[in-house]
Amino acid sequence: MMARDTRIAFVTGATGLLGNNLVRALLAEGVQVRGLARSAEKARQQFGDLDGLDIVEGDMEDVTGFARALAGCDTLFHTAANFRDSYYGGSHWAKLKAINVDATARLLTAAHEAGIRQIVHTSSIAVVDGKKGQVVDETMKRPARGADDYYRSKILSDQTVMAHLDRHPDTFGVFVMPGWMHGPGDRGPTAAGQFTLDFMRRKLPGIPPATFAFVDARDVAQAEILALKQGRRGEHYLAAGRHVAMAELMQLYEKTTGVAAPRRRIPAAALWLIAGMQEAVARLTGRPALLSLAAVRNMRNEFDHSRFDPTKSQAELGLSFRPMEKTIADEVAWYRENGMLPAEAGLSGSAHPA
Repeated sequence: MMARDTRIAFVTGATGLLGNNLVRALLAEGVQVRGLARSAEKARQQFGDLDGLDIVEGDMEDVTGFARALAGCDTLFHTAANFRDSYYGGSHWAKLKAINVDATARLLTAAHEAGIRQIVHTSSIAVVDGKKGQVVDETMKRPARGADDYYRSKILSDQTVMAHLDRHPDTFGVFVMPGWMHGPGDRGPTAAGQFTLDFMRRKLPGIPPATFAFVDARDVAQAEILALKQGRRGEHYLAAGRHVAMAELMQLYEKTTGVAAPRRRIPAAALWLIAGMQEAVARLTGRPALLSLAAVRNMRNEFDHSRFDPTKSQAELGLSFRPMEKTIADEVAWYRENGMLPAEAGLSGSAHPA
């Protein structure tokens, strides 16, 4: 039994990379879980028939459609968010705000009306920032003005949760801030999972100038459980993992999988050109841009802004991070086991394009 007397947890985004790992971690703690999923079939593929898990079919765009299922739950773990469209070209602010901000407010209201008084909100490293090369902690808030649309939506989402806590002093709420999540169970896949698949399929043309805060989704799931058990009300806790440059990350992939990493470095100017061409094609075909101007802009703006201080999470929650090589190996193994990579992928040392 968890310290804040959680018996039944409601998890939004249950089939996502973080959500499915959180569901499994909660079940391992002996907590019953109601998992929100847009597709019952996708949930079946993700979980099979796990004891203690009830799937609630619903969508964050229609909170009233699943609000009844919140009754009887002790804790809300909110992991669902709109993300991927914001880096596929074009403007997606309306949907980002509708799901990440407005729907979050409706969810919190419905949860409180259902009697839920414990909330773990999945925030993001997007809500903090520092100077290039600086180590960033939870106090270094990023202003909404000037942030890209996704980052702004996460900042406003956090403010929505804080306003709810201000209105309801009887409610415990805490924030967990993941970095770039990888790991098993990324059926979507997310951009992180697609990166892994593209690497393994030798589809990456070179090394772009980018840095990341790389973290295992299982460690983020553990951070959410620890934050509920031991966190302080209204506090943010970084679960960003480790700073890594793209060249170093690709070498880790090569070492772990046996697939040779690209050697060619792609200059930033080329990325802008490729993204512009991709968006032009996207407008003609109606398909998402594989590399958008928004994605390149974010990559350039955030270059070497990916060093995050884990001290608070380590000291207050006891959080630790597994080695990146372990995460990569487990992620690749999961893709093989689930038929998204052939069993023999990665066994050859064949090179990427030079």
